[in-house]
Amino acid sequence: MRRLIESSRFVIALPALASLLGGVALSLIGVWEVLVAIYNLIIQAEGLKVSVVGLLTAVDSLLLGTVLIVVGYGLYVLFVDPRLTIPEWLEIRSLDDLKAKLIGIVVTIMSIAFLSFLVDNTEPTSIMAIGVGVGVVIVSLAAFSWATSQRK
Repeated sequence: MRRLIESSRFVIALPALASLLGGVALSLIGVWEVLVAIYNLIIQAEGLKVSVVGLLTAVDSLLLGTVLIVVGYGLYVLFVDPRLTIPEWLEIRSLDDLKAKLIGIVVTIMSIAFLSFLVDNTEPTSIMAIGVGVGVVIVSLAAFSWATSQRK
């Protein structure tokens, strides 16, 4: 029974692999979006504003792909094989490490999403509402991160 329970950790390899595949797919989509935005800017002579929104959307896809890759690596290292060779900046020793990396990426994604909204919108009330909402979430994530790091 003990051996069965100990080996059940390998089940996490499935969501880790799925996360890595999703990250690769989103990264490819992001690269495609960058190429389309550049094509539209140079060949189609679209305006700079439209191109900037397209590039920001592409960056958003790339960052979401990065999130999935980080989650995939993190799950695999934490549950399946801690000896996996990964860059030092990506080393994850606990779920708290994974959480901290994810919070940083989420804040970046939210900032880019807000910037994209800002470029594409001229309604001051909408911009203020979205900006306050994004700010509240970022402050909440920072407070959560600080509070959970204080428990140690």
